[in-house]
Amino acid sequence: MNALLTRHSTLPVDPLFLARWSPRAFDGVALPEEDLLTLFEAARWAPSAYNKQPWRFLYALRGDAHWATFVALLDPFNASWAQDAGALIFLLSDSNSPTHRFDAGAAWSHLALQAHQLGYQAHAMGGIHHSAIRNELAVPEHLHVDIGIAVGAPGDPASLPDTLRQREIPSDRLPLDQLINRGRY
Repeated sequence: MNALLTRHSTLPVDPLFLARWSPRAFDGVALPEEDLLTLFEAARWAPSAYNKQPWRFLYALRGDAHWATFVALLDPFNASWAQDAGALIFLLSDSNSPTHRFDAGAAWSHLALQAHQLGYQAHAMGGIHHSAIRNELAVPEHLHVDIGIAVGAPGDPASLPDTLRQREIPSDRLPLDQLINRGRY
């Protein structure tokens, strides 16, 4: 589905922002590692406070030795559909930087937009087993486990359970006047 057909902006933003969304239907094919590295390279160029670049990524490619572990570290709801992605990623951020979560969010955004530009889809997930990720993947204490990310080529929405299939459309956003205030809140 072309997200541009259903999403509209009242201001002249680049169509890239309207077209990118987070579907759950993946084709079940491993992502080529070169393409995944391109996503990480885009994330590397995200802005960060004092150029600290506090984000770190752990990843598994579909079918590799780490895949089953990464799927098991997702909550059951997310694992039910993300297991068909081509790659799974955990985004970490260095808590020694006061803006680590903000900066990691910028890196996620760059990764997601680059995925879209390459014809892939990326879906961020908060439903992950944070403590288990730290233990299973030997994440150092100074790194915060932020989100999981499923990336892959689009799949057939018919492969999803009915409840998810009905939600497999680009979501809208709150109107701008609900998000901004000039001056005081």
